[in-house]
Amino acid sequence: MPADQTTSADDLLLDLDAAGPGPLHARLERALRTAVESGRVPPGARLPASRTLADRLGISRWSVTEAYGQLVAEGFLEARSGSGTRAPLRPTSPRAARSGGPPAAAPPVSAPHAATPTAAPRQVGRSRLDLAAGVPDLRAIPRAAWSRAARDALATVPHDELAAPDVSGHPGLRTALASYLARSRAVRCTPDDLLVTHGSTDAMTTLVRVLRAAGHRALLVEDPSWPRLRDVAAAAGLTPVPVPVDAEGVDARALVTAAERTGARLALITPAHQFPVGTVLAPGRRDAVVRWAQDVDGLVIEDDYDAEFRYDRRPVGTLQGVAPDHVALLGSLSKTLSPAFALGWAVLPPALRASVAQARAAAPSTIDQLTLARFLHEGGYERHLRSTRRRYARRRDALLAALAARLPGCEVSGVAAGMHVVLALPPGATGADVARRASLRGATLTDARRYRMTPTTREALVVGYGNLADARLAEAVDVLGAAVDDAVQNSTRDLAENPAQHARPTARSVTRFGGIA
Repeated sequence: MPADQTTSADDLLLDLDAAGPGPLHARLERALRTAVESGRVPPGARLPASRTLADRLGISRWSVTEAYGQLVAEGFLEARSGSGTRAPLRPTSPRAARSGGPPAAAPPVSAPHAATPTAAPRQVGRSRLDLAAGVPDLRAIPRAAWSRAARDALATVPHDELAAPDVSGHPGLRTALASYLARSRAVRCTPDDLLVTHGSTDAMTTLVRVLRAAGHRALLVEDPSWPRLRDVAAAAGLTPVPVPVDAEGVDARALVTAAERTGARLALITPAHQFPVGTVLAPGRRDAVVRWAQDVDGLVIEDDYDAEFRYDRRPVGTLQGVAPDHVALLGSLSKTLSPAFALGWAVLPPALRASVAQARAAAPSTIDQLTLARFLHEGGYERHLRSTRRRYARRRDALLAALAARLPGCEVSGVAAGMHVVLALPPGATGADVARRASLRGATLTDARRYRMTPTTREALVVGYGNLADARLAEAVDVLGAAVDDAVQNSTRDLAENPAQHARPTARSVTRFGGIA
């Protein structure tokens, strides 16, 4: 059957009774997976409309839409506006990927002289097995809901508000954000305390320039940590000063010591979910950091990058809510929706509001701001977060089970939060070597050393699962396991052939925090 036709309900041969126990929609999910994997649904073929399939099976339409929606979120099916729900053009299941056929060849790149002025640039997509850290589920962006909010916002905005945007952000969005942050993150702010930004990097860029002009020279940063924000600070003339992280988050005593040694009165930390170690700042250390900032009249820059994603309990409240005069809170849509939205916020202490606002280069699009305001007001953002939490929690559990089965000697760490875990590597394997070997097999991984400021002998990987399709999870862990095995075997072979070059012990200490703390 041609792939552009619709697969009939009869052709699917769905047997819900044989799909195992569980709710009807879960059994239908499993039956549809089998139909796609077996080839009864050809690549690119359209599935029956939800109402049609429900009538044919004698079940509720809700069960069908739930099953379709879950499989689309997992990347097992594709949904396009006006085109229905389809099987993907490429196999998505581990079974299909391991069927023995060679991977599809990449499209040829034209020679430079063959390009024309009207030729579209070649787009580089993400890897098939995306285990990169910090990337959200790009398949689950609520496109339809966002489009409705954008359409409604543009249709109802008064003409006068379409002039040059307020440098601090549209008042409607700042009001909506203040309300949301108060109830979700225990933030203490008014709309006037908020600055709408293009994202956390944009907010950090402006903030550190203002702080540098005010006389600050050093910034205390967690080690390890996300390099982008500390690099922005360094570019502005602030010297990053590393402070170690352990099982309870950033070491508050070491922070105070480093501050006394360098004269630093600024600190950049991730208290809700430290990246990449994955710890939560302990209550006693939260108090100590706040007391330090108050005692030295300093500022804590709180990066709240993925605090909405906690799976075992409610997220801890912000430090900003405890000390609003000494904490600047940065947040964005980059982890909850996508970096492509280029929207974020900064909640600033009173002493910094005017100077930071005046230092802004440009505010985000007014239409984008009004869209987010409507999305928040109508509850679309929080509905998206609830469904995303459930999906990430299931995916994390499945990943941990798969890693325990495939790499039982490698400890996995990090609290049940965010979109990544830390995998400690066995003796003989380095993060850089495993990441390189996995890349050759189509998987993206990150060496934990990338986030370090000071040297370490501990080897680990930061394994992201945000943008990993559920249907590819088993295959991704198989590839990761094979890369680890190859790295260990190569190290053992090299040691046997060149013992004089390996006089030092090769065993590496592995901590319960992934060997990178």
